[in-house]
Amino acid sequence: MTVVGLSRTALGRRVPLAVERAVSPVRRLSARQRLVGWLGPIALTLLAFGMRLIGLGNPHRFAFDETYYAKDAWSLLNNGYIETYLTDVDGNTKTDINADILAGHTQHVWTGDPSLAVHPDVGKWLIALGEKAFGMDPFGWRIASAVAGALMVLVMCRLVRRMTGSTVLGCIAGTLLMLDGLHFVLSRLALLDIFLALFLLCAVSCLVADRDWHRARLAKRARRTEEGVGLTGWGPRILFRPWLLAAGVCFGLALGTKWTAAYPLAALGVLCWLWSAGARRSLGIRWALPKGAIADGIPAFLSLVVVALLVYVATWGGWLAHAKEYEEHLSSTQYRQYTGQGHCAKDTDSDDEHYVADNLDTSRKWPTATEKDASGVGEVWQSLRSLWYYHQDVYTFHTHFLNCSTHFYQSKPSSWLLINRPVGVAVTNDISPDAPGCDAPADSTCIKQVLLLPTPVLWWGGVLALMFAVVMWIGARDWRYGLAVVGALSTWLPWMMYDDRPIFLFYAIAILPFTIIAITLTIGTLIGPSRAPSPRRTAGVVVSGAFVVLTLVNFAWFWPIWTNQILTHSEWLDRIWFSRWV
Repeated sequence: MTVVGLSRTALGRRVPLAVERAVSPVRRLSARQRLVGWLGPIALTLLAFGMRLIGLGNPHRFAFDETYYAKDAWSLLNNGYIETYLTDVDGNTKTDINADILAGHTQHVWTGDPSLAVHPDVGKWLIALGEKAFGMDPFGWRIASAVAGALMVLVMCRLVRRMTGSTVLGCIAGTLLMLDGLHFVLSRLALLDIFLALFLLCAVSCLVADRDWHRARLAKRARRTEEGVGLTGWGPRILFRPWLLAAGVCFGLALGTKWTAAYPLAALGVLCWLWSAGARRSLGIRWALPKGAIADGIPAFLSLVVVALLVYVATWGGWLAHAKEYEEHLSSTQYRQYTGQGHCAKDTDSDDEHYVADNLDTSRKWPTATEKDASGVGEVWQSLRSLWYYHQDVYTFHTHFLNCSTHFYQSKPSSWLLINRPVGVAVTNDISPDAPGCDAPADSTCIKQVLLLPTPVLWWGGVLALMFAVVMWIGARDWRYGLAVVGALSTWLPWMMYDDRPIFLFYAIAILPFTIIAITLTIGTLIGPSRAPSPRRTAGVVVSGAFVVLTLVNFAWFWPIWTNQILTHSEWLDRIWFSRWV
């Protein structure tokens, strides 16, 4: 095969060959640029981590759903699986054990029976690592989230740098992520969503690295050999793609944190196939899409989906090791006995509604619960079957038993990007003017709050950037904008199917990395190539710089209601811009 240049650019330069176009812009950087490309992101990561450590143990309580995940993590650490907690370790009439745990009573607080946890264990195991290192207190159960949030800054910097070849743009992306309020607060709480976002971002980074690696390998092999290359050939076959394998591991960990990772796995898997087909088309291969589906799609499916599934099952190791306990205590719950019929009923002590199942089939039970205990390979298979039945029950819970429930902070996903309903995770009202730090007038009070509120300037600018990304993906065929669009849609649109049940704005943390990618690419387009100064470039620098500065100012303004700082009532109202933010 003879490789020749086909044409010249408008400036008279030779159009680069496919093998030359396949080289990532990062590979063209000098050793000094590569060093700076690490030092800048690492510095931002350390800064982000330091910011998240400030007052990490404040408030000294279980905030929002920490009451589930922090305690589940402690049980995993001590028992290997999640047990149900006693109502109170002192045996009195208190309804929960939160105060006892905060007072240091952290041993012998379980009933011995397994709990039907409705989310996988990966995020809880990570929370457990912090509790192992620092103890069962707010700092201990939040430190893992702080580490995850800081690592996201590093991964974001490096990802955008790889996509653009610009360390500056990479650091801008990391800075914007660091300055988002939703990301900041989730990095300071023991909730699962920050870990989901981290693993998804790592998976995307691996996919982009695989795109560069795969295109370069295809082009180099095509240049070395004539085998299979041409208008009717298939092109080189590359079965082992290490970055794709790493992406599968990351997707498996994301699934092991929350099931919602399945949607971006599917969407980005299709996008990966389209990238591979595009690489083959650039070599002159006809019918690149169907050929790519076989030559690249099958190996990619094994590396992404099959590996992700294997990793996911492995994350249930603690459950599988204690499958017998689950078979004894959870094999015949109302979720197993559910026959598809039910109604909404009001609670006896409130106006809240809950779902009541009708006509339960009390004879239903996991088949494994009545089988004789197997051994060896048979025991493994029996435990895996029990895990499958457990998944069926959890799915029934999610899809039916939340339908009538309501929550004060629930919101519609259709307006998440506009910040329709932030979530209050902790609040202390009516603080006396005599209290330390309260500067309120004598006839007023102070307030402390932790509000899961995104940075408005960043998110509202992100909406515009995502719309611009659609235009650039379709109009300019820029694959980078396509990644932002597909990633954002796959982490957002699926929630529309569940908007009749309580869901919350902070689930949108998975959308944020793709929004920031869109913003940063838009900034890169506004600024343009770093050649001689021009009015257009100057205007782009001014607009982009103003946006970053406004984001910083906005972040500083909302800092007190993200960090539980004491404010007068009027100062608090100055930060609550809309009635739905209360």
